[in-house]
Amino acid sequence: MDLPSLLHQHLRIPLPQGEEIASLFRHDRLKKGDYFLKRGQTDQKLAFLVTGYLRVWAPTPNKEITQWIFSEHYLVTDLYCLFFRQPARWNIQVISEEALLYSLPEDHYQRLSALVPNWATLEKMALAQCFATLEDRVFGFLSYSAPERYARLMEQQPELFNHVPLQYLASMLGMTPETLSRIRRKGIS
Repeated sequence: MDLPSLLHQHLRIPLPQGEEIASLFRHDRLKKGDYFLKRGQTDQKLAFLVTGYLRVWAPTPNKEITQWIFSEHYLVTDLYCLFFRQPARWNIQVISEEALLYSLPEDHYQRLSALVPNWATLEKMALAQCFATLEDRVFGFLSYSAPERYARLMEQQPELFNHVPLQYLASMLGMTPETLSRIRRKGIS
């Protein structure tokens, strides 16, 4: 999907205006293992993921924690870094063979409000969607069992199970890979 169409679909930006905004973005191709953003970096990065999968993760003393998996047409960023200009808290790394992104360079981000008069409103809506997703995840961890969390992810994003290593999905679901394997063997979906 081209960038003006993505902007129209996700942010409701009219296609002609989307063409102008698209000129601010660059087309990036990252390979498996490449980082979109590394923990500790202060680059204010924002991108639309066209194809591929990116893992959002952080190390802990005993293991790596997968916070999220970005798939096609997601808006990719570290919100803390982007909006508060603080070092990134998460690594964002390519886990598919490659990922194609439309990336907005840091210096172009500020120009969006000049090009899009209602950018503040659109940005607020995008942030609201991020927070709604976060609330859903927190609610799921507080109220659903491990099999129920698996079933919900399988229902909402079944393609992840064909393209993402199971240990990353297990971590994202808050369970061990062994628990995820047991749940899958029982046929809960």
